[in-house]
Amino acid sequence: MFSSLWKEKKEESSRTMEMLLTLVLFCILLQPARVSSTAQGIDQGYIDSNAGRTLQQEQDGNHQIYCSRERSRAAQKIIQEYLMPFVEKEKYHISRSCKLHPDNDLYRDQEQHKSHININEWQCGYCKKIFYEEKYLDQHFDNRHSNLLNLNQSQCLADLCGALHCDIEINSGLKKSKCNPAAAARNKHLCESLADSCFPVNDGPAASRLHEFFLHQFCDAHSCTGSRKPFSRGRRKKTNAFYIVASILLLMLLLLYYLYIYLYQRGMKRETQLLRRISQTGRKKKPS
Repeated sequence: MFSSLWKEKKEESSRTMEMLLTLVLFCILLQPARVSSTAQGIDQGYIDSNAGRTLQQEQDGNHQIYCSRERSRAAQKIIQEYLMPFVEKEKYHISRSCKLHPDNDLYRDQEQHKSHININEWQCGYCKKIFYEEKYLDQHFDNRHSNLLNLNQSQCLADLCGALHCDIEINSGLKKSKCNPAAAARNKHLCESLADSCFPVNDGPAASRLHEFFLHQFCDAHSCTGSRKPFSRGRRKKTNAFYIVASILLLMLLLLYYLYIYLYQRGMKRETQLLRRISQTGRKKKPS
C-alpha cells in the first residue's frame, strides 16, 4: 500500500518538475529571437568583397556633401540630452529660425529612417536594405538617398559643434587637449549668439530663464582660465537597461515560485485525498 503511495507521490513530483521546466523553456522562447542574416535578406554586396565596386559605382553618380555626419549626430545627441528636457519643462517652443530647431538638422530624416535591428544589423528605412555596421548604412545614405536631403531649408549641425562641446561627446574617453584661447573665444561668441537667437530675453519669462540656462549649460565653459565644466545643469535622465532586465527576471522568478507553491499544494491535497481513500478502503475490508 505504502509503496504504491510513494510511487504515486514520486510521479506527481516528476510531473510538477516537468511543468516547471516547460514553463521556463516557454519563457525563454518568448525572447525576441534573431534569425540569420540570410533569412533577413541582408544585402551583403555592400560589405563583402564586392563592396568596393558597388560603393564606387554609387559614388560616381552623386555629388559630395561637406557636412560631417558623425559630428552632426553628436550635436543632435547633445541637444536632445542636455537642452530639450529643460525646454520641454518650460513648455517653450523653439522658433524655426533657431539653428537648434530639430527641423534644421540636415540629416534628421535619414537618422529617423535608421533601424538598429541587432548588434550587427542596421536597416535602411527607405529601401529596407540591411548592413552589418552603421557606417555602411551612412555610406548607403550618402550614395543612394542623398537626393532626399533638404539642402535648401536644413543646416549642418556640425557647424555648431564648437558651441555645443561635441568633442567631449565624441572623444569622451580621451585626454582633454590643450585649451586654445582664440578658439575658446570664437566658440563662446557662437554659443552666446545661439542663446540670443533661440531664447530672446524679451520673449517672455520662459525664454529669459532658458537664455540664462543656455549660457550656464554651454557657454560659460568656453574659457581657458575658468573652472566651469560644460553641461553643469545636468542631462535627460536615462532608464538603466540593467534594472529593467533584472526586474523582468525577478518577476519571472516570482511567477515560477508561486506556480511551484500552487502545484506543490495541489499535489499535497491529492496525496491527502489518496490517503483518505486508502484508509477508508482498509476499514471496509477489516473483518467484523
